[in-house]
Amino acid sequence: MTPRSAQRSILFGVTSDQTLLVLRARILALRDAGFAVIVLSSPGPHLDRLATERDVTIHPIAIRRGIAPLADLVAFARIARRLARLRPDIVDFSTPKAALLGLVAACLLRIPVRVHTLRGLRLESARPAQRLLLLAAERLTAACAHVVLCNSPSLLEAASALAIAPRCKLRLLAHGSSNGVDLDRFHPGATDLRARFAIPADALVLGFVGRLTRHKGIPELLDAFDRIHSEAPNAWLLLVGWLDRSEDRLDAQLIARIHRHPQIVLTGFVQDVAACYRAMNLFIFPTHREGFPNAALEAAASALPVITTNATGARDAVLPGVTGMLVPVEDSAALAAAALQLLRSPLLCRQMGNAARDWAAQNFSQQQVLTATGQFFQEISQQN
Repeated sequence: MTPRSAQRSILFGVTSDQTLLVLRARILALRDAGFAVIVLSSPGPHLDRLATERDVTIHPIAIRRGIAPLADLVAFARIARRLARLRPDIVDFSTPKAALLGLVAACLLRIPVRVHTLRGLRLESARPAQRLLLLAAERLTAACAHVVLCNSPSLLEAASALAIAPRCKLRLLAHGSSNGVDLDRFHPGATDLRARFAIPADALVLGFVGRLTRHKGIPELLDAFDRIHSEAPNAWLLLVGWLDRSEDRLDAQLIARIHRHPQIVLTGFVQDVAACYRAMNLFIFPTHREGFPNAALEAAASALPVITTNATGARDAVLPGVTGMLVPVEDSAALAAAALQLLRSPLLCRQMGNAARDWAAQNFSQQQVLTATGQFFQEISQQN
């Protein structure tokens, strides 16, 4: 362990404390590598949980996801004051709003090392007028950073094509993913979760894990499940997640449709989702945009075939025809056809699931990803 007096400090900043669910392992790994770790986000239970960790300090600052000029100005001033007082050696801001406010402030304060971790491009699912504004914001954010860490190969390609940053500033660690997957936690095996939710033992369970919003493809998933259920009456849909109140939240009609269907189970927020994957036959993630979907990696590690879209980021989470299938974005018919093909072939399902587990272990084990991350931050801390 690095002596306290010699510790380099690193500040992680995100908009919502929910993002800390997937950053926790990264934060603790860098702490164990000898960094003094500071975490800044909007207040919430996931930020509070980190406060109990040794050598991790938290700083709650309310940051809105949507465009809110007055609230954003207040958040910017608070972030700038906090950075001026803390003077971290390194900052790593991610998620659009926190990254924009935090990196502009860090640049003005001349923080020595400024990293922007790009976890997706919100502009890809935005309306045309809003898209121009979001593109300008992404370019400003990147201009204030020394390095833009991209979460997946296709995200790096998209960022380069959009001229978000010069190609020399864009970087990918290992094969992508900011967290990797814990293979000891996510694995195939028995679970009593079906019994807990009154799902028959012989049911064919299609699963989804994540925030329930429009850009995660929930409307298409519901349409696809109607088609699937008409041809496979013993199919069930297990939705593991919560009804998010973000700008692209589901409308009341879609929510009612979920609650009304006798073979759709909505769990709400689940702290430990590992057992949920073990209750599924296959995993469906019909997202419109991603950085790199952690849920798809968790499903693969649980030996499930994964059906996702060819959207940026998502397409890096599947080897088509080997570990799962890719379908076009917002295509419920293609989604249903892919799911029915796998449900009708248990052997193919098992083969793809086993291949998915092997592929995740070879390329995305948490140890691999966090080792690459630690090496990157040690490297840039020594250069400054």
